[in-house]
Parts: sequence; C-alpha cells; structure tokens
Amino acid sequence: MNAVTELQVNTISHWINGKPFAATSGRTSDVFNPAIGAVSARVSLGSAADVDAAVDAAKAAFPEWSETPPLRRARILFKFKELLDRNHDKLAELITREHGKVFSDAKGEVIRGIEVVEFACGIPTLLKSEFTDNIGGGIDNWNLRQPLGVVAGITPFNFPVMVPMWMVPVALACGNTFVLKPSERDPSPSLLIAELLKEAGLPDGVFNVVQGDKIAVDTLLEHPDVEALSFVGSTPIAEYIYKEGTSRGKRVQALGGAKNHLVVMPDANLDQVVDALIGAAYGSAGERCMAISVAVTVGDVADELVPRLAERARTLKIRNGMDSEAEMGPLVTSIHQAKVEGYIAKGQGEGATLVVDGRGHEVEGHEKGFYVGGTLFDHVTPNMTIYKDEIFGPVLSVVRVRDLAEAVELINAHEFGNGVSCYTSDGGVARAFSRQIKVGMVGINVPIPVPMAWHSFGGWKRSLFGDHHAYGEEGIRFYTRYKSIMQRWPSSIGKGAEFTMPVAK
Repeated sequence: MNAVTELQVNTISHWINGKPFAATSGRTSDVFNPAIGAVSARVSLGSAADVDAAVDAAKAAFPEWSETPPLRRARILFKFKELLDRNHDKLAELITREHGKVFSDAKGEVIRGIEVVEFACGIPTLLKSEFTDNIGGGIDNWNLRQPLGVVAGITPFNFPVMVPMWMVPVALACGNTFVLKPSERDPSPSLLIAELLKEAGLPDGVFNVVQGDKIAVDTLLEHPDVEALSFVGSTPIAEYIYKEGTSRGKRVQALGGAKNHLVVMPDANLDQVVDALIGAAYGSAGERCMAISVAVTVGDVADELVPRLAERARTLKIRNGMDSEAEMGPLVTSIHQAKVEGYIAKGQGEGATLVVDGRGHEVEGHEKGFYVGGTLFDHVTPNMTIYKDEIFGPVLSVVRVRDLAEAVELINAHEFGNGVSCYTSDGGVARAFSRQIKVGMVGINVPIPVPMAWHSFGGWKRSLFGDHHAYGEEGIRFYTRYKSIMQRWPSSIGKGAEFTMPVAK
C-alpha cells in the first residue's frame, strides 16, 4: 500500500473507560470492503497492555455497577434500545460495508440483536428469587443470583452486531462489567455500540472494547480478573478457548461450528422446500452458523428437487450488498473466498456431482470483489470432505437416503449438532424426528430455527462447549452465581449446641 493510500485509510482502535483509547502495540490489520475488494480501514491489534487497561477499567466499575438496582440498569438498557432503533440503518450499513451481507439481511441482524436487549430490559423480573417461609425451627430460606464480576466476549465476523448482543445486554443487566473482543475483520459496529451505550447513560468502564487477534484473546483467557468468557466461532477455536479458560477456573461458554441438515420427506411441499433451501443455504453467502449446508432427501424426492434448486441457484442476484435488489453478497475476505473455492474443487475431486459451480463469479463493476456464486452438489456421501467439514460459504450438498430412520442416523452420526430442520406434512414424522434427533435447535418446516430472545441458543456435541446456551434464561444463569441463604433470629434459637442438621420441626 502506498503512502497516499495509507493517509486516506482510517485506523479503528479501542474503547476503554468510556472513551476512545489509542492502541499501544503499533500492530494493525486491514479491514476490507469485500464488495469491491479494497481496503476501507485499518484496525489496531491490541497488546496485553491494552487488554489490561480494559480489564482494569471494568474491574474498577464493577462494585458500583453491581450494586445498582436492577430497575436502574434496565432503564439504561431501555434507552440503549431506543438508540439502537434510531441508529438501526447506520449499524446495518457498517455491517454491509465490512462484512458484505446484503443490506436487508444486515437490518434483520440488527433487529435480532435488539430483541435480546428487549429481553434484558426485563431483568428486575428475571432476577426475582424464590423464598420459603419457615422451613423449620424459625428458619427461612431463599436464593439470590449475583453477578460474576468482569466478563469477556469474543465474537465472530459473520454477525458483528447480533452476536455481541447475545452477550452484552444480558451480562450488563445482571450487574457484570464487560470487555468485548470483536472480529478484526469487521470491527466498526463494536465502537458504535459502545458510543450508544455511553449515550444511554452507562457508567464509564462498564463496557469496553479491545480490538485484536490471538494476543488479545490469550490475554483475556489468562487474565486473573476475568471471571467468565463467552465465545462464538469455529470448533477448533471454541475447544481451545474452553480448555484454556476452564483450566484457569473461568466459566466458559464456547459455541463452535455446525453442519446443519434439512430433511426433505416425500410428503413435503416442494415449493416451500426450494424457497427454504435457497434462502437458508445462500443467504449471507452461507456465512451463518445456522445455514443449511446439507439437504437430506428421502426416497426419490431429489430427482425433482435438484433441478429446481439448480435453476434457482443459477439465477441468484449476487451483487454489492447495498444494491436494493441483491439476494447475496460477497464473502468476507479473499482468503475465505479461496478457501470456499478450494472446498468446491475438493468435492468435485472426491466424486460428488457438481450441478452448479459458483467459482469464478464476477459482478460487473466490482470485479475485484470476493464473490462466489451459489454452488450445488448432488450425490454427496458422508465420507466426503464437503459433507464432513463446515465450509461457511454458499455451497449446498444433497445427500440421498432411503427413509427417515436413515436420515436420523446420518445426522446423529455427525460431530456437529447445532441446527437441523425437517420438512414434512406428517405430524407423526415431525414428533418422532424432534425427539430422536441429537441436535440442539430443531425446526419443523422452519429452515433456520434460531430461538427467540426469551428462549436460548446453542447446539449439542462439538457445536457447544460448556453447560449453558446463549441468551434467554440460560444466559441469565451463565452470567450469575446462585446463592442460597438461610436465616433465623435469636428469639427462635433454642439453648444448647445442635449436633444434627436443621430439619423441619
């Protein structure tokens, strides 16, 4: 990059103790506009000292914030929600500019994030405890849920607003202070979120942002004042974070990869199935942990389904995400583009039938953009790499099975268990499928069964490391410690030592 270009590129840095914070490491990474394949900014990569500064600010803010009544914390979140509504399109534009997903999809991401803020605004009710009067001997028993302290979140590039919102509002509502390490590929939304929280009245130090890479992650994992850590990303990194964090006594919630299937029964409405698969496989260029990447067709249904999918895949409107007619945008980086195209070549080499090839796709006027067209494979088998691995791109594989039992066995044998769907008109099939499938989130005639904010998100098997799913009531449990209190008063205490457990009398 020449000196003139360098002067024209802004540097994105941290947010610590209620204001922008200049990085100390001197290291930076390019941030691209993937639609045109050009550098749009540079992001500072945090040092251990930067992380220490963020954690110190959060630690100093914790005593007062944790003692702030839940109703007052909720009022700040109500104001934050109002500001998110007001800045909805601005956030969505930042997402599209740095991630590449189409603007309408980016707006939907912001809405799903706002829904978690709305849930967290109910924290006075969510933290209500249980009380038992007079369990015996004048003793009353009740419980509390109290905040952990400083908590951290490490979030992925594919949802730079929604996934932080799975963590931040719930953690803050419970009385914790927070350090966010967003993806270095699309860091700008994190700073706008920080500004809006400050404008909403959040005290300085309660929410902090450290941009960075593995150095920042490892420092958070090793830091003695970080009590808990949430992560969303690939399974190898999730497993690493879970192992490293828990070995240091931290509470860790690490959501990993996925290979989501959609089972098509012979009695399914194929018009609905085609619509569902096109949107779920190619929406956001397949860069979703809940994307459907495998269609499991039962019986002979693939003979009619595959040609219809191919026709739709070939006519996808792939454009710059800000184009109002775009159905799919680019991938996030040229490195990821090359990785996805490598998987397509691998699938073809291993014997799958390449029905639609998305490699080499160009968009007029954006020839340097990181585009891959909608890709469709048929006759994929479980031993193939494109079936086993999470590709995270617009690649849909069709696997043919004889019956429902074989479909369930196939899915249950996969190492991932994030999301799954079944399209059928038979209630008995739907009930059996829902009960037998070993997957954390199940949709019946719903292609992407992401739970609403008052439920909880998370998979099974190697899609989740830890005991708690994200947001909802599971999120409240993750960000609080349970405490049981037993109390009685002197007037009810008899004379003499008691050598037995207190029992109801």
